[in-house]
Amino acid sequence: MSIEIKAPQFPESVADGTIATWHRKVGEACQRDDLLVDIETDKVVLEVVAPADGVLTRIVKGEGDTVLSEELLAEFEAGGEASAGADAAESESGQADSDSDSDEQDQIFAADAPMSPAARKLAKEQGIDPTVVEGTGKDGRITKEDVQRAALRPAKPAAEPAAGAAPKDAGKPASPAAPAGPDLDRLPGVGVDHEERPSRRVPMTRLRASIARRLVEAQQTAAMLTTFNEVDMTAVMALRSRHKDAFEKAHNGTRLGFMSFFVRAACEALKRFPAVNASIDGSDIVYHGFYDVGVAVSTERGLVVPVIRDADGLGLAQIEDSIRDFGLRARDGKLGLADMTGGTFTISNGGVFGSLLSTPILNPPQTAILGMHKIQDRPMVVDGEIKAVPMMYLALSYDHRLIDGSEAVRFLVAIKDLIEDPARMLLDI
Repeated sequence: MSIEIKAPQFPESVADGTIATWHRKVGEACQRDDLLVDIETDKVVLEVVAPADGVLTRIVKGEGDTVLSEELLAEFEAGGEASAGADAAESESGQADSDSDSDEQDQIFAADAPMSPAARKLAKEQGIDPTVVEGTGKDGRITKEDVQRAALRPAKPAAEPAAGAAPKDAGKPASPAAPAGPDLDRLPGVGVDHEERPSRRVPMTRLRASIARRLVEAQQTAAMLTTFNEVDMTAVMALRSRHKDAFEKAHNGTRLGFMSFFVRAACEALKRFPAVNASIDGSDIVYHGFYDVGVAVSTERGLVVPVIRDADGLGLAQIEDSIRDFGLRARDGKLGLADMTGGTFTISNGGVFGSLLSTPILNPPQTAILGMHKIQDRPMVVDGEIKAVPMMYLALSYDHRLIDGSEAVRFLVAIKDLIEDPARMLLDI
């Protein structure tokens, strides 16, 4: 029975997608739920799986093609058997490798390296040996991005001449030594041929292009300003150290981190300052009566912001579970569009990468974002004495069109007070 393989139904916020990788060739046997193709959108990568046991008989949309919601991607024969000419049929889909210019090149790319067709084609174009490319795809499969990264690595320097070999210019009279002077290769504007220096031009992924567009949009449309403060982490660190083992045991292995404290503190502060939880829609202000907190997660494809729904009603363990689940699914490319839709406030933790201070950029249409940073011992005056105290800089970027400076400062101070005395969150004071 022939089955049409179509793109998923995209939500209204996603206009179209791009075919990223075909994981099956024409004529190749598949089992039910085997991954057939990845579709990259502006927000996430969507997976289309086999509807039944059978064979992929025809690919309509090749890698790099733009697809619309529910558009035909391929045809599938349920219950069919694999074709012996699967590799030959690849040319029908527009994904077959082009002929090599030399027998040696053909030999290199005949290696049995598990690669997507787009990756193999790019490797041939760039002259990259697939056997030296580390695959990050499923089961070690080499993706187009893996080849792009390999292409950006500098070429190995030429081998040194063998011991005892005569130099190329041996027997020629030596030239007078040139006076010491500046290295012309390092001077700007000097007409030196740099053709041999390694560089590659690669297209942005849709996700990276979307991130770039949204960040520029945020800076161009919002009156963005950042206010800073610092928080003493002593109380939270002591609480975590004292109860982390019991917490992990009581909550089935869930570890107690710092992010859950900041999510809870942010929710309490948002209740006191509704404008920070609002958004601007044209000439209207939309005050949200719920607290959906986005947590920025870094992935190989770029920064994504999954949302913890109704975070104000969750306990620390539930928040930690949500953050861990988001991190794992983001790493594996399993986050769905629903996971990143909406959000009334965002928290970004650059401290995990060692950032001491930064100015986070708004996540439109939200009007504020909190930036956490590295915890570092600093000399502080405590009760008239200088002591080493674990301190963290906090940054709140906000849209000055809606939030006044005094309101932003007081919001950040509220978070500082709640973190420095965590009991306030339990006592609601």
